[in-house]
Amino acid sequence: MPRTYSEMYISLRNRLRDAGIEAAALEARLIAASAAGKSTEKLLRDMRFYATDEVEKRAEAMVRRRLAGEPVAYITGVWEFRGLPMEVSRDVLIPRVDTEVLAETAIKYLKDTGRLDARVLDLCSGTGCIGCAIAAELPRVRVVLSDVSPEAMEISRRNVSRNGLDGRISFLPADVMKLPPLMTGSFDLVVSNPPYIPTVEIMTLDPSVRDYEPVWALDGGEDGLDFYRAILKNWHGVIRQGGELMFEVGEEQAERVKDLMRMAGLREARSVLDTRGVERVVTARA
Repeated sequence: MPRTYSEMYISLRNRLRDAGIEAAALEARLIAASAAGKSTEKLLRDMRFYATDEVEKRAEAMVRRRLAGEPVAYITGVWEFRGLPMEVSRDVLIPRVDTEVLAETAIKYLKDTGRLDARVLDLCSGTGCIGCAIAAELPRVRVVLSDVSPEAMEISRRNVSRNGLDGRISFLPADVMKLPPLMTGSFDLVVSNPPYIPTVEIMTLDPSVRDYEPVWALDGGEDGLDFYRAILKNWHGVIRQGGELMFEVGEEQAERVKDLMRMAGLREARSVLDTRGVERVVTARA
């Protein structure tokens, strides 16, 4: 018997809720909208209309994937970051709310220092969400996205186009474990959300992370700090004198990363808290 979008949504929500999924209502909306090929706003306007058999089949397949543990972002293929739709796949990490703190800290720094036409480098850029957020907020800023993964670079290219940022963001395939490519240039601001989970902790992660997200984008080495050390050693020279380096860090890593920054010759290292009061970003001046 045909169901309205409202009835389909309620059924999806109840199944997710019964499975103990905390954000059942939100995820049911995202699945229903994706199955219908609509935005969530359009879905809400169309709730009284009937879903086709094809939409019902797509929604059923998607909710089964979610009940099996797959993150909803990989199921729908899109996730929002500071209001920007970002394509995601299992080749990249899903953008987190925690990472919005890094983007917001970068934007505030550029505004507060009047560097509204700055050149910004986003290392280990993944989806490109941080660089896209900066460019979307500050139209004169020029951003370079850099990642070692060809798949991540391709996804970030599509995200730049999806958000109308072509011509303001460029791309630099590179490995932070090595020296920067020739002609990389210099930057007023370098931001990075590198892999920072200690290797021994990877297997203790929630299965929705451990079993689906790319391990190479999570594993920060024995103590979780390998990528910070490499960036400070290999990429320090691309930061202009008086420029800034900002990292996202894991819980209880802030002091150790600030020590590494000071040892590399950076000044005025400080932390920025996230909404839970955790030191989420560390920043220092070249």
